[in-house]
Amino acid sequence: MGGKATTESLRRRLGLTTATSLIVASMIGTGIFSTTGLMLARVESAWFVLVCWLLGGVIALSGALSYAELATMMPEAGGEYVYLQRCYGPLAGFLTGWTSFFVGFSAPIAATAMACTKYLAAGRWLPHTPLAQDVIAICLVLMFTALHARSLWVGAWVQNALTATKLLLLGGLVFAGFSAGRGNWRFLESSSDFWAPARLSQMGIALLWVSFAYSGWNASSYIAEEVERPARTLPRSLLLGTVTVTAVYLLMNLLFFFAAPAARLAGVIPVGEAAAKHLFGLEAASWLSLIMGLALLSSLSAYVVTGPRIYYAMARDGLFFRFAAQIHPRFGTPGVAIAAQGVCAVLMVLFGTFEQLLTYIGFALGIFPWMAVAGVLLLRRRQPTRERPYRVWCYPWVPLFYLVATGGILIVAFINRPGPSLAAILTVAAGILAYWSYVRPRLLKLPRSS
Repeated sequence: MGGKATTESLRRRLGLTTATSLIVASMIGTGIFSTTGLMLARVESAWFVLVCWLLGGVIALSGALSYAELATMMPEAGGEYVYLQRCYGPLAGFLTGWTSFFVGFSAPIAATAMACTKYLAAGRWLPHTPLAQDVIAICLVLMFTALHARSLWVGAWVQNALTATKLLLLGGLVFAGFSAGRGNWRFLESSSDFWAPARLSQMGIALLWVSFAYSGWNASSYIAEEVERPARTLPRSLLLGTVTVTAVYLLMNLLFFFAAPAARLAGVIPVGEAAAKHLFGLEAASWLSLIMGLALLSSLSAYVVTGPRIYYAMARDGLFFRFAAQIHPRFGTPGVAIAAQGVCAVLMVLFGTFEQLLTYIGFALGIFPWMAVAGVLLLRRRQPTRERPYRVWCYPWVPLFYLVATGGILIVAFINRPGPSLAAILTVAAGILAYWSYVRPRLLKLPRSS
């Protein structure tokens, strides 16, 4: 770390398609394939599970619309790092970057690579041994790290292709399930357990799992400095990406309930595989595992792209290691930051389990976006005359809805999962210690050295 690094700026070369696909790829991951069964076991009502998925989409959309105002005001790399630094000061900005490096991106990269190999192994496409799966997971991390470090254009093309493939595969699964599967619509009858009374007391924990599945709705804000015509592209990408994923999630859950009675899915973690077995038979499980594994590759790719933009922005401001601000003279990417993130993700694959990483991620993902959306209200009061290329709809109700809903989910998360929540809080606390003991003394020297 140290003084402000001298670097060239990132170039604006990404359009609406890439920005939107980045959001879709970041959001559609393990959550949709693993949480519905757990939610059914808690709320005991299929219709209420659908309500939770819809409400989760509305919460994510309210956050995306709020971010659109911030992103068009400050179209720079780094997402909420930039917003929190401008609203609350360098400590808040440093903490979101610190947490993103360990929890927000490196851990999801490792968890997604490990989940991908587990799905492929379950379908007998890969060996079942843990060592072989870890080796392949590491190879996936290294492959996408090298890809996105070497070429922005090729990386964007691969990202778009993977996201399109994901949507086609999921769309094909939904179409084949409804048109040719052995399911039925009797779950909509009044006698079905679909309409069973809901346990409203479990709504908070259900929304916690849903919010994990919707995380990533803010992905295009991290690449704002590389987006063409940000005042138009960023709001559209945030809106289109979030609405698309909400529609996909609702259709997937309808397919689950079409495939099998809710009682048979309750408590089942691989709910997508269970639904496919009911729809197409046991032989479909292998192909479904392949579909889910391929779908996760686009999420892995998206995480590799977005995280380093935060570290780049921090290093440019003197709040992170200076190497992270270096732009490769030929490739035009923050290649060293991408490589550092890849090394951290590889270490997490080597020394962590999928379950440990998944529980570690959850709580921390909600803290800093909550602070960023609160910044919309703060900046409206502090800087009422500042130019805003985009203004959030129905202000202040949309950001207030996000703040109340997400704040409630965080409280429920801490009450129901104190262990992982405390681990996330300790990560943030370690960042505070690092800031005051190492970063701030160097920032105080910056005016004298400039």
